[in-house]
Amino acid sequence: MPFPLPIRVVQFGLGPIGLGTVRLSLTKAPLVNFVGAIDIDPAKAGHDLAELIDLDEPTDVVVSADAERVLADANADVVLHTTGSFLPDVADQLEVCLRAGAHVISSAEELSFPFDRHTDLALRLDKTAKEAGCVLLGTGVNPGFAMDTLALAATVPCAHVQAIHVERVVDAGQRREPLQRKVGAGMTEDAFRRRATTGTFGHIGLVESLRMLAFGLGWTPDSVFEQLNPVLSDRDVTTPFLTVREGEVAGIHQRAKGVFGGKTAITLDLKMYVGAVDARDSVVVDGDPPIDLVVRGGIFGDTATCALLVNMAPLVMDAKPGLRTMIDLPVPRAFGTGTL
Repeated sequence: MPFPLPIRVVQFGLGPIGLGTVRLSLTKAPLVNFVGAIDIDPAKAGHDLAELIDLDEPTDVVVSADAERVLADANADVVLHTTGSFLPDVADQLEVCLRAGAHVISSAEELSFPFDRHTDLALRLDKTAKEAGCVLLGTGVNPGFAMDTLALAATVPCAHVQAIHVERVVDAGQRREPLQRKVGAGMTEDAFRRRATTGTFGHIGLVESLRMLAFGLGWTPDSVFEQLNPVLSDRDVTTPFLTVREGEVAGIHQRAKGVFGGKTAITLDLKMYVGAVDARDSVVVDGDPPIDLVVRGGIFGDTATCALLVNMAPLVMDAKPGLRTMIDLPVPRAFGTGTL
């Protein structure tokens, strides 16, 4: 690796995913040195990270709400950012990190491919990153891998590609509580449909995945459509966090379609609900040769999101400064996993 080791890492945001990246980062020592933690929650500020992840030994990293001070003191190489989904809500946080001279890897879904939905903001963040000599990357399991990067990788052996269909089926009952709430588990159908009209509900980033796929293939869509519907439970299902009664909303069925030359050439189909059966991730490429790829059981999203954030750190440190996407970087891969 052409950069100095260990990589000095700060965690910004200590919800379930943020704490997961902390746990994973600590296992990467001595390749990773954890040097700071930021969260605005007063119940977390002032505590050693060990208290939040049930470690017996202190980490000597104390959580603070003062991002600028933490970043100034830590001299971080990389900030792992996990505070929100919507780019306008987190842009100021991202810029604070970049101006401190740190590369930023964020789980903000709209950052994964922001050039269409938030063109002006994307240009602003790109400018800030370049001026700081840093890289800004949005990634995670989805968007970031399962329905875009993996699908693009599946096209590599194809001489020609006519269409791509990606399907992801997730049992939300196996995931963290915020995600179960995010997909509407336990709501009535009427309440679901009211919230769906806000544009801030359901899975965030499906259109970003579609546009990343299209860009990676050199395709320009004539139009992009997205549809969100509830999945109603056919039985009572209880998770560690909530109970979904028969007839209540178990989760979402969300689709995005890209039309090219009058034909639908990209379809993304996401089913994420409590009690889902036959969990899987699949990519079908209508190409020469055709590709039919299935990950049986699916990619477990909570672990995978943490891994994506941490594993991209070495690649980000070696990348050209600016706002980057997963398709701008080398083949993503794990690091610091040891040997068998």
